[in-house]
This record gives sequence, structure tokens and C-alpha cells, in this order.
Amino acid sequence: MTLVVGITGGIGSGKSAVTERFEKLGVTVVDADLAARVVVEPGKPALAAIAAHFGDETILPSGDLDRAALRAKVFSDPAEREWLEQLTHPLIGEEILNQLAAATSDYAILSSPLLLETSQGELAGITVVVDVPESTQLERTMARDNNDEAQVRRIMAAQMSREERLARADIVIDNSQPISALDDVVRELHKEFLARAESISA
Repeated sequence: MTLVVGITGGIGSGKSAVTERFEKLGVTVVDADLAARVVVEPGKPALAAIAAHFGDETILPSGDLDRAALRAKVFSDPAEREWLEQLTHPLIGEEILNQLAAATSDYAILSSPLLLETSQGELAGITVVVDVPESTQLERTMARDNNDEAQVRRIMAAQMSREERLARADIVIDNSQPISALDDVVRELHKEFLARAESISA
């Protein structure tokens, strides 16, 4: 059985910067956000269900999902968010399992913002939390996604609290350091994960 390392963190924490470095070391990275995009591609049943429930304004002229329009709807209404999660989470879970099964490296990484909030966490043998102060999350996300502060705060409020994430972590990566510091951190963790993967398969 392949060792799965789960990587999570709040919005704007820099998960992608971490997972990109693992990919460069030859590690298979399964990204739950990308899996979430796959299940709502044009022609997929989930996209038709979203359009029927939320209206055509959630569909772009190209036929793709208008993620910004959908996000605005679900983060302003907890009941709508719950409806969307009940539709998509099982499909996303299935897609993640398929991608993990196809992993070719000595261990695989599952990168997911909802690792600890969903059953995805059960797939991980090790849980890594990428952490920054909430003020940094806010700044980075507003700059990256061009969202206003209120919208980012709603997204942060819908996620697990920073304290709870840290309490459930096996390993914490402090990503408030200069980005260059990540290279050394990831290289050391890569050695550790290879050793753990070897002990599992031995």
C-alpha cells in the first residue's frame, strides 16, 4: 500500500507552493481542488444538477462552471453550501481514489483544503498543515483572487479554525518565512516520507 501524505491549510496559506516542490522531486500530487473541477466539467451530471439548482447564471457562455458566481451563492448561505457539498463530495472522493491508485511514486501526496473536514483525511497516513497567520491568509487571498475582504473572511469562517487544524497536524510547515525557505523544508520532509514509505513496504 502506498503511503499517502495529506497536505492541508487555510485559504492563502501556500499549499500550492509546497506541493509544487514535492512534484519537482518526482512525487505524485493528487489535488482535491483539481478533482473538484473534473467532476463539474461540461457534460458531467454534477454540472447539470448545479445549473438546475442555482440557475443558468452559474454557467459561463463557454458552458463551464462560473466558479466565482457559485462561490458567492454558497458562501452567503450555509444551506446552499451543504447542498453543493452533498452533491460533489462523494464524486470528488471517487476521483481522488482513482488518482491515488494510479500514483507511481514511492509515496503520494493528497493536497486538500478540506482534508480534515471530510472523509479525505482517512486516506492520509500523515497529516501536514501549511500554516500562516490569519492576517497573511487575508492579504494573500485578496491579492491572488481579487476578492474583497468580506468575501475572504466568509470563506475563512467556513473553514476549520486555525487552532483546530494545528491541533490535528502531525507536521506543521510555517509558511510565513521567505518562499526560498520552503526548498529546504520540503527536501527534509521528502527524505522523512521516503523512509516512512520504505518501512511500510518492507
